[in-house]
Amino acid sequence: MASDPLDRISIDPKVMVGKPCIRGTRIPVELVLEKLSGDMNLDEIFSDYPFLERDDVLAAVALGARAVHNEWKATQSQKDE
Repeated sequence: MASDPLDRISIDPKVMVGKPCIRGTRIPVELVLEKLSGDMNLDEIFSDYPFLERDDVLAAVALGARAVHNEWKATQSQKDE
């Protein structure tokens, strides 16, 4: 059974003011997502951050997807009230 990609994400109030970061780094998930959305490809990201792995980037995307999903669910719940 595959592990949860979010296991690669850590949240520590002492690191980057508690922003979700790639585990073992000070790289916020939002930075990875901004790089991807800014037309930076994986090779460029890995060149700038050589210690990142493909699974780290996928974990950042998974967290972003989960956040959007949760926000959408909350919006739908408010409509039902």
